[in-house]
Amino acid sequence: MTFDPSRPGPEAPAIPPVPRITVQAFCETPEIAGLMNEAMADRRMSRAHVKVHMGGAPAAVEAYRTAPTPNLIVIETSGDRDTLVAHLDRLAEYCDSGTKVVVIGRLNDIVLYRELIGRGVSDYIVAPFAVLDLVRALSHLYSHGAATPVGRVIAVAGAKGGIGASTLAHNVAWSISRSFDIATAIVDLDLPYGTAGLDFNQDPPQGIAEAVFAPDRLDANLVDRLLSKCTDKLSILAAPALLERAYDFGETAFDGLFDILRATVPVVVLDVPHGWTAWSRRALIGADEVVVAAAPDLANLRNAKNLIDVLRTARPNDAAPRLVLNGVGLPKRPEIAVTDFAKSLEMQPSAVVPFDAKLFGTASNNGQMIGEVEAGGRTAEIFAEIGRGVMGRTEPRRGRKTLFDPLVARFARKKAS
Repeated sequence: MTFDPSRPGPEAPAIPPVPRITVQAFCETPEIAGLMNEAMADRRMSRAHVKVHMGGAPAAVEAYRTAPTPNLIVIETSGDRDTLVAHLDRLAEYCDSGTKVVVIGRLNDIVLYRELIGRGVSDYIVAPFAVLDLVRALSHLYSHGAATPVGRVIAVAGAKGGIGASTLAHNVAWSISRSFDIATAIVDLDLPYGTAGLDFNQDPPQGIAEAVFAPDRLDANLVDRLLSKCTDKLSILAAPALLERAYDFGETAFDGLFDILRATVPVVVLDVPHGWTAWSRRALIGADEVVVAAAPDLANLRNAKNLIDVLRTARPNDAAPRLVLNGVGLPKRPEIAVTDFAKSLEMQPSAVVPFDAKLFGTASNNGQMIGEVEAGGRTAEIFAEIGRGVMGRTEPRRGRKTLFDPLVARFARKKAS
């Protein structure tokens, strides 16, 4: 098993998605206008409708003389304090109730900051800053600070069907709930063929279909009733696995469900089926961490490269997706070497899971996880390390045992006695 050392170690604070709001920015410099446009492309801003104008505060005042104001106005200013205050006083005459104002300036002055807050400005951001700093500031205006918990969403998808992405998702989620003693939910998004219920030996009467097909009834209480408990810390939102109806969804069909889960469950693992639809693409792009499972063959290499390239482009401010090579070492199957696979994708796999038909077959038939069948075994530890990785909490690996370790341990016991 290998890990990519370029990925960040400590867990970064989650930034809640910005809700469906209208934002209009009035910039003075191309630099800030460019940052606003980059922020628009961030996954956390996907629901906001943003327009960027030039002209700064005077342009904002002129624009809203005869037009209603949006939910949020962002103004860049490079003038002095008196000029800025004068423009804000004029803008206040036209602002509708509920409109928030964020000012971007270059004066790092606490007195100015307090005066702006006293005049009703929601935030004052001092340039220069990074794209995520801007996204974080705008998100904070609507997330009510630390009062609203934000769950970590981890999406797992396969580069090809039938290569064990669901097994990976379920075992990693189980390991996270055990290792961190934290409430975790698995969401089986493969509604016609999902296996979460089988893998955990569960047969819930209701599941994700009830939530998706009744959006008018969707709330935290309904989601809590639909979650089926597997352990004290692990629950599943199971797929119906029935073919009685067609499961054709729009791009935003799962947004409400994901919002509720993110706000109520600390860790959410999305088991995303192989396929490329508007909603599956949105689920992958919107996740905090993405894991791509692939087998070491040519079709998987091609598909993994396409998928990872798309996600890298669509998530410019997030870490690259994690690659997990699954079922490596299948007897008599010609395989692409791990080093060659990594070289073609220009990234190191986060983990290499060996082929073990007996172990995985036993776990599947018994409705158990690998850690239950092989507690403390090699494969169980691989899943545990993947879990630590996606949670942003890495631990030092234990050194490999040598032939002298039993002698050293025996000597230590004699000395202690």
